Parts: sequence; C-alpha cells; structure tokens
Amino acid sequence: MTRTTRFDPRPSLIYVTGTISGPDGMTQLRLVVDTGVSLTLIVPRIIHQIGYGPEDADVVTSVYSAAGKEHGYMLREARFATLGFAMANFPVNVFDLPDRDLCDGLIGLNFLRQFNCQIRPKDGCILLENLAPLAA
Repeated sequence: MTRTTRFDPRPSLIYVTGTISGPDGMTQLRLVVDTGVSLTLIVPRIIHQIGYGPEDADVVTSVYSAAGKEHGYMLREARFATLGFAMANFPVNVFDLPDRDLCDGLIGLNFLRQFNCQIRPKDGCILLENLAPLAA
C-alpha cells in the first residue's frame, strides 16, 4: 500500500500533520520531516497534554546540539499517526526544541525506516510504501 502526503514546497522545512494519543486523549500535531534525526521527537508540552511525563520514561536520553548536551527521555506512545500510517506503542524521544513555536515534533528515521520513502520537494509530496504489516 502506498500513501501520498502533500506539503507546501515553499517553506525551507517540510511540515506535515499527525496525531498522537495517550491516557488523557489525542491531539493534533504539526510536524517537520527530518531525515537527520534517528528517533522521532515530540516536545514535552504535547506529551504532558496527552497524559505522559518523565515518570513514564523507558530510558533517559541525551542529544548534542548547538547549545551543548541536552537531556530528555524516551517513551512509547499509545498511538502515533502521520503521513497516512499509524503505529501503536511507538517510541519517541521527548525534548524541547530551541524554537518552541516551530513545530510539535520531528518525524525521524525510526518512523520512516518502516517504509520505502520518497520525498519529492519540487512536487510537494511524500510517498510512503508499506511493505510489511504495522502494529495498529
């Protein structure tokens, strides 16, 4: 099954939408596709909004940025959906982004590697081809 997601090709970043759910409900997301990020990242305010916190972490994590070493945590979300596909028990890294108004998170390679992926910036579309069953 192949799904096509359209995006506005004019901005310097690829913005798409998604949803995430937890024990306190579901919320809409404004995400950036980032093939340089190994784990999908969601900002803490979103994680808290759906009912999770640091106490739910699987592991404490750290990343290096221009600001130095920053700490966060990884947890598994009840359900994460974007680009036409949804996954249950999906691992995300929880970190603040430097520009808090930029987006709610970054779609990383741990999501994109589940598919054959084609990003077509000039056409403003992303094609994902699902080759194996996903955890619903």
